[in-house]
Amino acid sequence: MIQNERIKFLNDKKEKNGDYVLYWMQASQRTEYNHALEYSIIKANSLKKPIVVFFGLTEKFPNANLRNFSFMLEGLYEVGKSLKDIGIKFVIQNISPEIGAIEMSNDASIVVVDKVYQRIERHWRNYVANNIDCPLIEIETNTVVPVEEVSKKEEYAAATIRPKINKLLNYFLLPLELTNSLKSSLSMGFDSLNIEDPEELIKYLKIDRSVKVAPNLFGGTSEAKSHLDSFIKNKIDRYDDLRNNPNLDYLSNMSPYLHFGQISPLYIVLKIIQTESSGKESYLEELIVRRELSMNYVYYNPNYDSYKGLPDWCRRTLEFHEKDPRDYIYSLKELENANTHDPYWNAAQKEMIYTGKMHGYMRMYWGKKVIEWSKSPIDAYKILIHLNDKYELDGRDANGYTGVAWCFGKHDRPWAERKIFGNIRYMNDKGLKRKFDPDAYAKKINDHSTNI
Repeated sequence: MIQNERIKFLNDKKEKNGDYVLYWMQASQRTEYNHALEYSIIKANSLKKPIVVFFGLTEKFPNANLRNFSFMLEGLYEVGKSLKDIGIKFVIQNISPEIGAIEMSNDASIVVVDKVYQRIERHWRNYVANNIDCPLIEIETNTVVPVEEVSKKEEYAAATIRPKINKLLNYFLLPLELTNSLKSSLSMGFDSLNIEDPEELIKYLKIDRSVKVAPNLFGGTSEAKSHLDSFIKNKIDRYDDLRNNPNLDYLSNMSPYLHFGQISPLYIVLKIIQTESSGKESYLEELIVRRELSMNYVYYNPNYDSYKGLPDWCRRTLEFHEKDPRDYIYSLKELENANTHDPYWNAAQKEMIYTGKMHGYMRMYWGKKVIEWSKSPIDAYKILIHLNDKYELDGRDANGYTGVAWCFGKHDRPWAERKIFGNIRYMNDKGLKRKFDPDAYAKKINDHSTNI
């Protein structure tokens, strides 16, 4: 079942007597638990039309590089194989997605698209809605509870959004089974990239190759489900008390897969609530409340990726202390190369560079220290966004932007005033030592980076 609250018409155009229903896949790169694909199948069956799934592969997506493209193409390979198995045509083109969607809409009865939250992708959808001659219907499938149903405004903190989500949660926790679609009988040919060999395809893309492929993370729904199964079987029972220890791998590793839409958050929640684990409430708080708080921030705050997006009190206290003397000031190059006096911070930066993912607890410390070591809070903000988006597989994401903002006080409360930070929460290496052995963490990361 697809609740009406997940469906939004982006224009008022009338259906055409086209050759197919077009699903413009972009944010939800999967066939399982994909409400947009399910809606497309239902509409196509009612119109007695086949479906074409289109994906626009733009080489110029901001801050994308070899690491991101490799992971994404591994997932799209799996999408193509799955669609072929159920008789749906998959067209992937090297074209800016909004231009490709408009061209593909010429022979479509309607166009369906998955909902997004960030600026560039929302611009694409608005542009397409205004430049096609058939309906553009947006389906929300990458949140558990639709963002506009939860709130019509930017929420202050987890405490304000939590009751709003919980009030609606049961209504949206419905399993989704894919309806059988009409087999594609289209005789027309479509120009499409060959996705059957992602490694070969990526050789011909004109992309930034300065960041290497993450060595131990591979894209695709099957990989995501494998990580999830391992988490449920081996980790979730102790997730609550061990998740903040980067020496122990008790995280689910879902964030890269959620970022690319390779696994559904609804699917994860339904799997987790079936367990009897004592750790499930803590994990669901992160997956639902905290993650969807980040969606709320990005959706309602146009400055979500810049210093201007912070609350007034955060900027006021940081700017009051902007001229405070710093014991250390590092350039972007020094930070990017993990060349600071702090072995724990250096290890966190190396973890991100070499593995494509930094442990969540170290991300907080990492961000706080850049504030302390930069000439100004604005400089610090720019550095953190740049590094996070460049190296993290789950960068360029609502969670990432919200995580950076949190380091500057967003979704937090004022703390005791101190130099540089003012009333913003402070972290130091003594706090790390109370949680775990940071020297062991640094050694583990340094040994790992040496062996790559």
